[in-house]
Amino acid sequence: MNDYKLYIAGKFIKTDQKLVVTNPFDNSVVGETYLAGKEELENAINKALEVKSIMRDLPSYQKYKILNDIAGRISEKKKELALTLSKEAGKPLKYALGEIYRAIQVFTVAAEESKRLPKEYFSIDWTPAGEGKEGLVKYFPVGLIAGIAPFNFPLNLAVHKIAPAIDAGNPIIIKPARSTPLSVLELAKIIDNTDLPKGAFSVLPMDREAGNQLVTDDRIQMLSFTGSPAVGWKMKANAGKKKIVLELGGNAGVIVSNQADIDLAVKKCLVGGFAYSGQVCIHVQRIYVQESIFEKFVDKFIEGTKKLRFGAPDNPATDISVMIDEENALRVEEWVNEAVKDGAEVLFGGKRNETYFEPTIITNTKNEMKVCSLEVFGPVVTIEKYTNFSDAVKNVNDSEYGLQAGVFTNGIDEMNQAYNELEVGGVIVNDVPTFRVDHMPYGGIKNSGFGREGVKYSIFEMLEPKLLVKNTGY
Repeated sequence: MNDYKLYIAGKFIKTDQKLVVTNPFDNSVVGETYLAGKEELENAINKALEVKSIMRDLPSYQKYKILNDIAGRISEKKKELALTLSKEAGKPLKYALGEIYRAIQVFTVAAEESKRLPKEYFSIDWTPAGEGKEGLVKYFPVGLIAGIAPFNFPLNLAVHKIAPAIDAGNPIIIKPARSTPLSVLELAKIIDNTDLPKGAFSVLPMDREAGNQLVTDDRIQMLSFTGSPAVGWKMKANAGKKKIVLELGGNAGVIVSNQADIDLAVKKCLVGGFAYSGQVCIHVQRIYVQESIFEKFVDKFIEGTKKLRFGAPDNPATDISVMIDEENALRVEEWVNEAVKDGAEVLFGGKRNETYFEPTIITNTKNEMKVCSLEVFGPVVTIEKYTNFSDAVKNVNDSEYGLQAGVFTNGIDEMNQAYNELEVGGVIVNDVPTFRVDHMPYGGIKNSGFGREGVKYSIFEMLEPKLLVKNTGY
């Protein structure tokens, strides 16, 4: 059995609370690690505070070197890391490798951003009172950051907190999901061999008491959380005066216009809808197709879904595998059955076998059904027809979420209308809402979040502006 120690401020340790991590595909043991309690968290916090000023004063060239070093070391171990991630998360290997490549990209982009941290010079003498004065705004680290990462992208969504924290000069403590802590603990081994000051980074799977302290402890100046809306908004209410970034859920909509390339839309929506069993907060959940091409799109979409290959996550040929656990598979089954009972029609799939839920296509749905109104976080896609484009926009907006939306059209008028009217954080034209590259701003409105990620945008979240006004005379 692979033994993974916790990483606290440059030291790898064990505790009395063991945590066994299993592969959701066959329940085989992937590795064993440990849970941190209050004592371990206190140690991590104190060590982080000791290096707070060191991180604040770390010059850009050193940050650049550290971040590039991390990217290079991940690249050297990409296959090993991808296999660990695939097994712990039940993620098909092709998508696990994609996540590793994205993590490399995040650190590479962060290295470049270290050269252009924000500052601003401006004139004060726009009014008579400002004559003889000038202003400078510099941005300073907020302080110790707590990062809480989810199971579905256990490495890259942790990296989206770690790399910007280094750029901004903040120490950070990462709490990975209990079901998928191993890939981040592998990253800790990589980071430990760089020049990052010891204490600036810790990785702690935690018991409930320690996890709650991350939210409430006043010594932690910022909380960056990725996870469910119910948990995220509760954390915000309990976080006191901390800065908060919340990356929460969605039930992403896609509009397919009669001006679209249908084959492209089908191909993209298949991946967006069913990659990693739909356990992606921007997975394609609701598709609205113009009525004149509805039947053609549905036929092609079903045909493509039938070709998806089910198998073990570490098999390179696997397209779709199991969900993270049976509890979530049961929930998805319940929501689908509820929809069918209320009049929805299953066009394909709809069946569960333990932790595996078939890729499922539903139509004749109502907006109030859970498969439409809530975040299904499973391999379920609803498809409905629309008459005019404005109606499709209204349907996408009829949601408590607003993360990203996809629009397939070759009409500039429809592109512009979608961008101006869709109530989301990002509009993706001729691609699915699942599209994300790691330097773009990422986040949502309404119940989908608070603040933005994406390397440069995360850096801004992790800094505070400070003004200097001084005389210009000698």
